[in-house]
Amino acid sequence: MAQTCEHLGTARDVSPSGDGCVECLRDGGRWVHLRICMSCGHVGCCNSSPGKHATAHWHEHPEHPLVRSFEPGENWWWCFQDELTFEVDGAPPAPSHG
Repeated sequence: MAQTCEHLGTARDVSPSGDGCVECLRDGGRWVHLRICMSCGHVGCCNSSPGKHATAHWHEHPEHPLVRSFEPGENWWWCFQDELTFEVDGAPPAPSHG
């Protein structure tokens, strides 16, 4: 039986906070890949990036458990709380940076 994310109902229609990781841009850092919080639109860097700001955002806001890839052509979701990667049938394409 496939696992199901228990938090999909918390996702909202969000606008990205910017075209890059908010904290890296502010601090002059760099990132590998970007993630967008599906509760508030915060754009943060992945765990392969030095700052790991998407995960840090979740630690600061545990009520924001869902992110999507913010990379062109990628439509997967990640739930921090359920530790689950998934795609949503019929969901619009993921937003992505230019």
